[in-house]
Amino acid sequence: MSRRVSRNSLAVPLLAGLLAVLAVACSGSEHSTAQHCPADGPICRTSSPPPSPSATASATVGGATDRPSPSPTPSPTARLTPAKKPTPAGKPTPPTATRSAPATPVARTKCDSPGDCGFPDADSTGPRIALKPKKTGAWAIRTDGLVIRGQDITGSLDIYANNVTVIDTRITSDNWWGINLRPGYSGLKVLHSTVTAVPGKGPDNGGVDYAVSNMGGSPIEVGWCDVSVFGDALSMGQGNLHDNYVHDIVPFVNLGGEWQHTNTVISGGGNTGHLVIRHNTLLNPNSLKQGASGSIGLFADTGVVRNVTVDDNWIAGGAYALYGGSTGATGIRVTGNVFSTEYHPGSGGYGVVAHWNAGGAGNVWRDNRMSDGRPVEPEPTS
Repeated sequence: MSRRVSRNSLAVPLLAGLLAVLAVACSGSEHSTAQHCPADGPICRTSSPPPSPSATASATVGGATDRPSPSPTPSPTARLTPAKKPTPAGKPTPPTATRSAPATPVARTKCDSPGDCGFPDADSTGPRIALKPKKTGAWAIRTDGLVIRGQDITGSLDIYANNVTVIDTRITSDNWWGINLRPGYSGLKVLHSTVTAVPGKGPDNGGVDYAVSNMGGSPIEVGWCDVSVFGDALSMGQGNLHDNYVHDIVPFVNLGGEWQHTNTVISGGGNTGHLVIRHNTLLNPNSLKQGASGSIGLFADTGVVRNVTVDDNWIAGGAYALYGGSTGATGIRVTGNVFSTEYHPGSGGYGVVAHWNAGGAGNVWRDNRMSDGRPVEPEPTS
């Protein structure tokens, strides 16, 4: 601090002592709880940030084991801090810019990019350990409780088993899907993994559809994953989708000669369980002429849409950024989301939300904003 004291003042010792106390209280220490600072002193921190829990797995790299590791439970208030991703062998480690955690939560009223505003990006998703290459082709999994960890898989996983865990793994598919849970099976977890595809190599004229598909009758978990390319990336009526980065969806013309519709998350309705979409970055960059449908598509294709939570996501792109379930939809809660204008001024090409059933029982729309801070409300239903 720079307050000046007269050399002739008799209060020099007292002021020196006071200045020393204030210097400690206002030094910016993580442990400081100072309540008062002089106007020309350093900025005071009123509280220190809470420590981030760890979600580090401990199994052998490159193996498949028969005992799954328990997955961390996501929390809307505590964000997991992933370990630093390994650099592939033979490649120099690039310099990285570090961001210091703020002492208080990031203000969500205005955001410039997902990562800078606390949402998932390439640095906070995907495998946390070195991977071992493995060519599997279309791999049918029939072992209950199998854990697939530390593998760089060229192929796809077709799961006919219960309680399978895919963790710290990369899937590069040329099939209809990256990971597909078949009807009659349950308990799938896909965590800290990358799921992508090879454009032009899949079926249906080179297109690919589902990064993770839940055809089973119970929820699955997909968390801290980096997902790209697939036209309908995360496809399910029930599950827990959290802390994922879905981006770079690739458009394609199907065998019928039409642009295939694309969505980062899609649900066809008719579900009996709960679909939770929380704290994800969901980007559909495709143009309207190339089949962009939604960023989140809650469609009543196979039945009534019910029991869906869309909370604290960064959402951008599509014809509409969110399709809200349409007539008959109930229990749809859309809260605390940021609708980004990075592709369209209205987040989606035609706007933020369509087919929102404002009168549906349990439907809630609250605290949703554009990335420039403007509040968002659905248009009245006609």
